[in-house]
Amino acid sequence: MRVEIWSDIACPWCYVGKARFEKALEAFPHRDAVEVVHRSFELDPGRAKDDVQPVLAMLSKKYGMSEAQAQAGEENLGAQAAAEGLAYRTRDRDHGNTFDLHRLLHLAKEHGRQDELIQIFYRANFAEERSLFTEGDERLVELAVEAGLDAGEVRRVLADPTAYADEVRADEREAAELGANGVPFFVLDRTYGVSGAQPAEVFTQALTKAWGDRSPLKLIDQGGAGAEACGPDGCAVPQQG
Repeated sequence: MRVEIWSDIACPWCYVGKARFEKALEAFPHRDAVEVVHRSFELDPGRAKDDVQPVLAMLSKKYGMSEAQAQAGEENLGAQAAAEGLAYRTRDRDHGNTFDLHRLLHLAKEHGRQDELIQIFYRANFAEERSLFTEGDERLVELAVEAGLDAGEVRRVLADPTAYADEVRADEREAAELGANGVPFFVLDRTYGVSGAQPAEVFTQALTKAWGDRSPLKLIDQGGAGAEACGPDGCAVPQQG
């Protein structure tokens, strides 16, 4: 069974939602048969790469609230994150363009390191003092290497703005086609969707439902007795009549 998760590194509920989903997945009896794939979704795709601003200022402008209200929201998010065992800085975080992060996540997918990298990006963005957006490409190289990627390959991707750009845009188009207008958005076996950072119990119910509703393969056997085939014990040898 495949679970696809559309998310953005700049999204705090994606950070919390991933932890809640993983709590449900860890207790799921068939967890070893579940493939998790992370898909790209930019919350602020029009933001220039060098346009970085404090989170509180961004929230105040975007939602027309005071910085005090924005800070209260951050404190609430910090409490939600702490309840899931996650570190969360409620002050002095930055907000910026995440397109390069998504491109690197597609590189990581090719090497089987996608989940490691997205978790490192979340930690860097929400828990660490160093900004994810103001230290240039070498900061991203450092984090990608921590996830097990090759530094030279990461630098080549970052130096080429077209590398994995089509993959990011394809993910975003697909999200729109599926009706996802916010993240996190979870799709289970292309049959069920879960929107938002739901409690772990909701993810448990969704996993159980999706697993139970998988359709068994229906074979078409025109001859009625099956045609010749090869199996673990070898291949059937045609017998002459």
